Amino acid sequence: MSANREHFSSRLGFILAAAGSAVGIGNLVGFPVSATKNGGGAFLLVYALFVAFICLPVMMAEMAMGRKSQKDPYGAYKDLSGGDKRWSIAGGLAVLTPFMIAVFYMVITVWIFGYLVQTAMGNLDALANPSHFGQFINQTSVFWYMLLVGLIVNLILVGGVKQGIEKAAKFLMPTLFVLLTGLVAYVLTLDNAMAGVRYYIVPDFSKMDASVLNGALSQAFFSLSLGMGILMTYASYISKKDDIVGGAKMVAITDSLVAFIAGLMVLPAIFSFNPATNTDELSESSVSMIFEFLPKILLATQSDIGYVGASIVAFIFFLLVFFAAITSLVSIVEVPTSALMEEKNLSRKTALLVLAASTGLLTVLCTMSFGMVDWLTQFVNYGGANKSLFDLVYDVFYDTILPLNGLMVCLFVIYRWKKSNLNAELEQGCEHYKGSFGEKYVNFSLSTFIPVILLIIFVNTVSTKFFAFSIFGF
Repeated sequence: MSANREHFSSRLGFILAAAGSAVGIGNLVGFPVSATKNGGGAFLLVYALFVAFICLPVMMAEMAMGRKSQKDPYGAYKDLSGGDKRWSIAGGLAVLTPFMIAVFYMVITVWIFGYLVQTAMGNLDALANPSHFGQFINQTSVFWYMLLVGLIVNLILVGGVKQGIEKAAKFLMPTLFVLLTGLVAYVLTLDNAMAGVRYYIVPDFSKMDASVLNGALSQAFFSLSLGMGILMTYASYISKKDDIVGGAKMVAITDSLVAFIAGLMVLPAIFSFNPATNTDELSESSVSMIFEFLPKILLATQSDIGYVGASIVAFIFFLLVFFAAITSLVSIVEVPTSALMEEKNLSRKTALLVLAASTGLLTVLCTMSFGMVDWLTQFVNYGGANKSLFDLVYDVFYDTILPLNGLMVCLFVIYRWKKSNLNAELEQGCEHYKGSFGEKYVNFSLSTFIPVILLIIFVNTVSTKFFAFSIFGF
């Protein structure tokens, strides 16, 4: 137990901070398009079931480990295993993963901030040009945007848990909800908007196959920040009186609700200004949608509200996405920050300086891997194609390692920490949990089919990403 460890001042502060970590760029754009292309309401239903019956138990396990140990992920594995060095690898990987994810997430957040600034300057017409994004990411101006984003993130984190993370979450998350709701209200008034709503929510079970199910589960797992060590770290900042079970449910509901509502903004807007849209041709990549496709849709609103009005709508959109990115980035960086403070006895400021230098260097290198520097752009070859440094970081530490980290959590809490200790921690602050169906289900699922599913996802991801072969044949 870390006697001087900071704590959230309230349950609401924790939920907003944890929800902020989960609500990211993918929720606002990637999820709605993925749902539309893969069965609409059928995908939404399957996604909700995966969140409730697969992701929630893993989330509760991560949070239980964090609160019990009151330490970062590395410290949690070390403390709860009684110093068993065999688990130090899992702990180290749980800290290395968010460290590396912070690098590529920083790159994308910088691009979003750059587009936000450009819309504020009235340059929406330039952003809507198909060739603009490729030019923008290779301009030296991105490094100035990088400095500003880094300053914002570190100003939040240097304030600590209460005065930094919690205070920022209490402002950013409600503001995000207001902006999102406002944009949805506007979009739904547009002509042909209901066509987008129908594509989004009307079930089409004919599109459901093994690949869609795998995609829905991966989306749910990644969306909730599982395997990143974030929930473990944030849970180490809450008291024994807080209800982990209820908190986990609230975070899952909030994250899923934002993702669902975002679909009521994105798809109606697309169909309103391009009624002939073929959903099969829409990219499920959040990067492609945000920077190459949606600016054209936002510019098209000038036919109704003029160029200034369209620029204001675009500014609100990019501000919304920027807030989602910042809350996620803050939570990601907090994991290695906490580890350096706890394991190396560094002050928060010193830890942040170390991370700013190390992740900053890697972020600069990844930023230059889109054409600025040839050897970074053609960094490595795998899966039958040349990959940039950015691609390598993304493929390894986001697509591949997260399910492995989730698998390690399941195996640890059931076979090393033991069910009895997990149950005892979850019962703290939630008296009705003991002996409940929820307790029995969590114990059963974490020890049987969830680890198997996560192992299959991990193996298939490695096979697909690095060897261009899917074990499912798709």
